[in-house]
Amino acid sequence: MKICHSKTLIYLFALISVFSRVNAQSNNDTISVQEPKQDSILSIKANKLNYKSLIVPAVLISYGIAGLTMNNVKQLNVSTRTEIGEHQPTRMKLDNYTQYAPAVMVYGLNAVGIKGKHNLRDRTIIYASSQLIVAAFTMPLKYLVKEERPDGSNTLSFPSGHAATAFSSAQFMFREYKDTNFWLSLSGYPFAIFTGVYRMVNDKHWLGDVVAGAGFGILSTELAYWLFPRIDNLLRGKGKSKNTLSSSMIMPFYQNKTVGIGFVKNF
Repeated sequence: MKICHSKTLIYLFALISVFSRVNAQSNNDTISVQEPKQDSILSIKANKLNYKSLIVPAVLISYGIAGLTMNNVKQLNVSTRTEIGEHQPTRMKLDNYTQYAPAVMVYGLNAVGIKGKHNLRDRTIIYASSQLIVAAFTMPLKYLVKEERPDGSNTLSFPSGHAATAFSSAQFMFREYKDTNFWLSLSGYPFAIFTGVYRMVNDKHWLGDVVAGAGFGILSTELAYWLFPRIDNLLRGKGKSKNTLSSSMIMPFYQNKTVGIGFVKNF
C-alpha cells in the first residue's frame, strides 16, 4: 500500500487555506448598498459560516487521516474488515442508489407539499454545489493517497466517494427541514449510514475511508449553504431581486444513460 502522506496533507491544508481566505475576505469587505433591504441583511446574517458546524466533519476527517498514518487506527480498519467477514453478510449493490436517497426524498417531499427551506431553483443550486465540492475533495485525494482497496481492485480507496455523497445528501436534507420538522430532517442519515456500512460489507472500503468520506460529505454541504448567497448573486446578476425573473436556469437531465445537471444563462 503506497501512501503519499506529505502530498495529502499539503492538499488538505491548501483547501483549508483557500476557504479560510475567502471567508476572511467576505467578512472584511465593505459593500456599499443604497437603502439595503431588511430581508437581504437577514439573509446574509443567516448564511454566515458557522464554525461549530465544522467540528463534526473535522473530527471525522481527522480519524480517516489517522487511519492512514497511525498503526492503532490501521489495525482497527483491519479488525473491522475481519469482523464483517466472519459474519458473512449478504453483499448487495444498493449502496450505489442509497447514497442519493436523502436528496431524492427532499425533492419528493417538496413535490407532495411538505416544503423545505428553499424553492426548487435554490435547493438545486445548493445541492449541485455540494456535489461539486464533494468531487473537489474526494477525487484528487484518491489519486494522491493511492490507498489500496480491501479487495485489491485498485488504489482509489481513500476517501469513500459513496459515503461522501451519501452524507452530503443527508446533511442537505437536515439543513432543508431542521427548522420546520427536526425529526424528519434526520431521516436521511439512516440511508447514509447504510451506504457507508455496505461499502465495507462489499469490501470496497476500510472503516477509515468511510468515516473520512462522511466528514467530507457533511463539510461539502455546509460550504454549499455558506456559498449559496454568493452564487445566487452571481447567477442573478447585479441589481436583480428575487422577485425579478431569473436570467439563469438549472435543471437535471438524463441522456445516453448519463445523469447530470444542466445550466443555462441568458446574457
